[in-house]
Amino acid sequence: MKADINEFIANLEKRTPGENEFHQAVEEVVESVWDYYEKHPRYQKAKILERMVEPERVVMFRVPWVDDRGEVQINRGYRVEFNSALGPYKGGLRFHASVTLSILKFLGFEQTFKNSLTTLPMGGGKGGSDFSPKGKTDNEIMRFCQSFMTELYRHIGANTDVPAGDIGVGGREIGYLFGQYKRLKNEFTGVLTGKGLAWGGSLIRPEATGFGAVYFVQHMLHRIGKDIKGQTVSVSGFGNVAWGAISKINELGGKVVTISGPDGYIYDAEGITGSKVDYLLELRATNNDIVEPYAEEFGAKFVADKRPWEVPVNIAMPCATENEVGLEDAENLVKNGCNLLAEVSNMGCTAEAVEYLAEHIDYAPGKAVNAGGVAVSGLEMSQNSMRINWQREEVDARLKNIMKDIHETCVEYGKNGAKIDYVKGANLGGFVKVAEAMLAQGIV
Repeated sequence: MKADINEFIANLEKRTPGENEFHQAVEEVVESVWDYYEKHPRYQKAKILERMVEPERVVMFRVPWVDDRGEVQINRGYRVEFNSALGPYKGGLRFHASVTLSILKFLGFEQTFKNSLTTLPMGGGKGGSDFSPKGKTDNEIMRFCQSFMTELYRHIGANTDVPAGDIGVGGREIGYLFGQYKRLKNEFTGVLTGKGLAWGGSLIRPEATGFGAVYFVQHMLHRIGKDIKGQTVSVSGFGNVAWGAISKINELGGKVVTISGPDGYIYDAEGITGSKVDYLLELRATNNDIVEPYAEEFGAKFVADKRPWEVPVNIAMPCATENEVGLEDAENLVKNGCNLLAEVSNMGCTAEAVEYLAEHIDYAPGKAVNAGGVAVSGLEMSQNSMRINWQREEVDARLKNIMKDIHETCVEYGKNGAKIDYVKGANLGGFVKVAEAMLAQGIV
């Protein structure tokens, strides 16, 4: 890195001590766009990058609620409204014990560029709480969601900030959150996405992130004269994202051989197909957050306390959480014949892993690969605004086109000889659109 970049990163770290995940996300983007930034003095004069790394607004609040034993519990709630240059803030809510301001800032920063890539009019934001639904009753989750929304509602709106689900926030939580918002505001709007189909939701939203990721992988393969049919794929996680990806891979002729959870991973050499795919949703619904029961149900191999990246495959698709692929994992994948990794989770690879993968195989970052989820959330917003519902085929066709456009943007901005630098392509492609909008709107 050049000295100016080092100074930029050093200043950021000084202003935001301890926010390691946020620093990692910013550094990756800045490295990709710095040369372009230096060639455009108007960006420098308006301090576009300096403004981009500062959220427009951060809301932090306490969330008191009463558990089933009558005891008062207190959690911390957040909403990071990062950038609204392209449209209303848009990004998920995460309910998990690991949630910190640093993680939400990194996610909101990434979301800004991801939403830019979709071509839809959406800004970037993220929020959530250190509350975990795991082990809680439905009534406890409802009381928490109602308390959380009692503060959050004053900061969001269909034309201001439209949250969605993320880890720990599925259809049940979105329902409780929307019900409380409607009760407080006395209006029925598209303020949340991921809603139930009967009350404003969109078809294929639960599958959208996984579907979109597979469409993106298809384009990566087609560019080098290959197809997903016949490929062996390793997937991590077992929730909606993994479920969607596995379903689409099966439909297109690939074979998925792994899933994983906090307890370890499953290796199913015969492929995760048919009723096995449906069983993933049953596992998720138990709230136990483990995959070992899959091995007992289907006679597959369970490997405790390890990640699936030691299994020989053609393609790897991490679908679980941030930094789940380290340098050693990346080396194992390449050594065992993997030739493509598409990051479906947000910042699923460590910085060291990204550097290694980009040198040895085709690698694409989450902000491009997993944009299908927020893309269909954007389509849900459009349907809500028009008070209509599109058929499954229409939503899927629009998703396919969006992922095709994102891939083309990555290729346009990421050309590096015969190879495509997908990290640079995604970062620079997302950056230019946001930067131009910020310039046009003045110093705000």
